[in-house]
Amino acid sequence: MQLIICDDDKLFIQKLQHCLQLFFKQHHLTLPKIITFTSGEELLSYTGSIDILFLDIEMPGMNGIYIGNVLKERNKNIIIFVVTSYSEYLDEAMRFHVFRYLSKPLEKQRLFRNLKDALAVYHTLSQKIALETKEETLTLPVNDIILIETQGRKIIVHTSKKDYESIHSIQYWIEILPKNCFIQSHRSFIVNLKHVSNFNHDIIYLEDGQFTAYLTKRKYTEFKNAYLLYLESMA
Repeated sequence: MQLIICDDDKLFIQKLQHCLQLFFKQHHLTLPKIITFTSGEELLSYTGSIDILFLDIEMPGMNGIYIGNVLKERNKNIIIFVVTSYSEYLDEAMRFHVFRYLSKPLEKQRLFRNLKDALAVYHTLSQKIALETKEETLTLPVNDIILIETQGRKIIVHTSKKDYESIHSIQYWIEILPKNCFIQSHRSFIVNLKHVSNFNHDIIYLEDGQFTAYLTKRKYTEFKNAYLLYLESMA
């Protein structure tokens, strides 16, 4: 994992670095590599991976709104914290799905709470899983899985690239998929909350209606609560 800070205030960068080091030490976690930039131009020219980014909005040259949009287009899974003294940028920042909006000066405990949430999301996004078919075994990012469906005696794994016939049962998938983003909506369906577009009391629509899954009446409240909790964790 790689943490990036982009801010034109070098003193703020030092303070944030110290807070990040303290967080990982207190939680007995390995401190990831922290790379810093003082301009958006420098950040955009960086060719390494960016997992979690602390991004200032008001910088000379390219501002953080522009930078955030470009980076989200490059990597939709990047986790961006917008850090600024200017609350009027909040609406614009939300358009590129900023993970959290943090005001300066930073409140340490709020930073720690939000960083803990970000790490949980990061580990879910980066988690991979083995998929065995009759012909091959392949490794998939968990979030590439849209839903698991029973079709007769077949178990079909629908992914963002193609469909696979799994050799394992639906119960196997219920047990190994992360509980915070997958839920069984019907005896024949397990859905990834990340890909849900909308739902009613009977049907769940995923990927803007490209896929559908049944939702039983007895599962409706459980599913709705799980979905709202998932959205809250991603807000």
